Amino acid sequence: MNCPDCGAPMRLDENKDYLSCDYCRSMYFPDTTDEGVRVLGELADRHCPICDVPLVHAAVLGQRLLYCERCRGMLLTVAVFTQLLDDLRAQSGHSAAIAHPLAEKEFERKIRCPQCHEQMDTHLYGGPGNIVIDTCEGCCLHWLDHGELQRAARGPDHYYRDDSILPL
Repeated sequence: MNCPDCGAPMRLDENKDYLSCDYCRSMYFPDTTDEGVRVLGELADRHCPICDVPLVHAAVLGQRLLYCERCRGMLLTVAVFTQLLDDLRAQSGHSAAIAHPLAEKEFERKIRCPQCHEQMDTHLYGGPGNIVIDTCEGCCLHWLDHGELQRAARGPDHYYRDDSILPL
C-alpha cells in the first residue's frame, strides 16, 4: 500500500496494527470491520484452510493474526486467542450472549494447518460460547470461523461475586 499523504510505499512492522511511512513518518490505521478486525492488507505466506486463498495480516484490539477476506476466518496463536478473549470480555462488561446449539457436522470437518499442513484437531472449545475450533498442537495455532471469536468472548459463563462464596 502507498502512503495516502505522500505516495511512498508503506511498511507493516511486526506486532503493529498500523502501516507506517518511512518517508513522511505518517501512520495509517485501516478501518475495522463490524467484528473489530483491522485488515492490514498485506498478504501472508499462508493460505486459508477453507477457501485456499492467501491470508492477509490483520489485528483485533492490537493483537496480530492472519485473516481470510473471503470467509472471514482467523488464524491465530493460542497466546493471542487467550489474550483476545480476556480483552474482549473486559471490554464487553460480562454481557453474555445466548449459546448456539452445536451441529454434529461441525466435528466432521477436516482441515489442514496453514503453517505445517498437517491435519488440525477439530474439537469443542472448553470455554464459553459453545463453539467448535480447529487446533494445530504442533504449531500452537487455532483456526476460528467467522463469528467464533465473538461467540467465545460473549458466551455465557459463570461469574462469581465475592458475597456468593459460602463459608466452610
